[in-house]
Amino acid sequence: MDACTFSIVSASKKTAWAVTAAALLPLLTAAPALADTVDNKEEKQPKPPARMSSVGGTLLAVPGTQVKLGPGAPVLPKELSARSWIVADAETGHVLASHNAHWPLAPASTLKMLFADTVLPKFPRTATHTVTPQDLAGVGAGSSLVGIKEKQTYTVHDLWLGVFLRSGNDAVRVLSAMNGGLGQTVEDMNARADELQALDTHVESPDGYDAPGQVSSAYDLTLIARSGMQKPDFREYAATARAAFPGEQKPGKKRETFEIQNTNRLLTGALGIAPYQGIAGVKNGNTTHAGSTFTGVAERNGKVLLVTVLNPSSKEQHAVYKETARLLDWGFAAAGKVQPVGELVPPKSARTNPTAEGDGSSPAPGENAPGSDTAKAAAAEKSGGVGVALGVVGGVLVLLAGGVLLVNRRWPLPELVRRRPRTDAPAGSDTSTGPDAPAGPGSPPAPGAPAGPGAP
Repeated sequence: MDACTFSIVSASKKTAWAVTAAALLPLLTAAPALADTVDNKEEKQPKPPARMSSVGGTLLAVPGTQVKLGPGAPVLPKELSARSWIVADAETGHVLASHNAHWPLAPASTLKMLFADTVLPKFPRTATHTVTPQDLAGVGAGSSLVGIKEKQTYTVHDLWLGVFLRSGNDAVRVLSAMNGGLGQTVEDMNARADELQALDTHVESPDGYDAPGQVSSAYDLTLIARSGMQKPDFREYAATARAAFPGEQKPGKKRETFEIQNTNRLLTGALGIAPYQGIAGVKNGNTTHAGSTFTGVAERNGKVLLVTVLNPSSKEQHAVYKETARLLDWGFAAAGKVQPVGELVPPKSARTNPTAEGDGSSPAPGENAPGSDTAKAAAAEKSGGVGVALGVVGGVLVLLAGGVLLVNRRWPLPELVRRRPRTDAPAGSDTSTGPDAPAGPGSPPAPGAPAGPGAP
């Protein structure tokens, strides 16, 4: 029957089929090559280790997405392209969901959170330092800079504003010089990471500039952010949207200032992205090797969440912030409806000394209960200053005897930070911190300008 069927096809139809087959043949023969090309590209994409660290829970060692949805829990957002991410409850330490949480990756300037957590407590904010040429030696090409000048004097407060707001590698270098040099600072940061049990982290350059062997993970960066947020100054700087920064002191003239703006887009907003409601920091980064990285903390309806996102592959503008916002939205909606897949572990010292963490001025658990004299005094002390991001009762994330970090419900809102005038600005400087405040003379390039391999 098949032979008969073909025999009755007209010559014209046979000719047409032959032409069609001839036209399709190159496409059919090319198909396997196209598939090989796609497969080869996929093979070239980095893959997480088959087995990762189990710090915080065995599920966190398993590659891929980890989540335990309960009744009524929303599904995870579909628009997620990051190589690694994590959503954690800052109060309980519960990891609500994660994706390759322990994958060691280049952190970019999110590593500055560890720099600040390590070095910030060592110098009072009123201390001053005159910058030498050696202080700024070796700043990587394309680094993000706040605009520090040699032979100029800055306060420690000025330098930390440069680190947090402009992600200034020059400010990191100066503070590192004050800390005994780059080598000593790297050693201190690695020791601090070990104390926090951030064991995926290895520091080679304190500013986060790309360096061989320098890695961290979404899990570790979240631990580090949680530790840093215990320090009042850390919280203040992380939540400050805008500030006045000293310009060059010219002989016989009053020193001028220029405005700097935080490069954290969820805090300040940018073209195509609005400030995230309830955001209170913490740090963004971007380098050639690391791609875009970000750790953020936000509060909504009494719930405080930490989210870290590393290296999204999406081509959408500001992808790292948009994916962070989606995960924050999901986390707030899923709170109480998911089972934890892991936990943020306490520092090693918490096992033997429940009050070991903090900035040294923190009251012991039980001494900072709401309504106590200590809590009232702390709240009064924190009612002024630049970007008052100190709305945590008692001034700390209290380390309980059981080794669990407790975050108070009252977290800072960026609106307060942007609108409150600075009370410690130099006389005659522009103290405006409102969203429409003009940039002063000597202002560095606006956030969003093309960045080099070490920015920010």
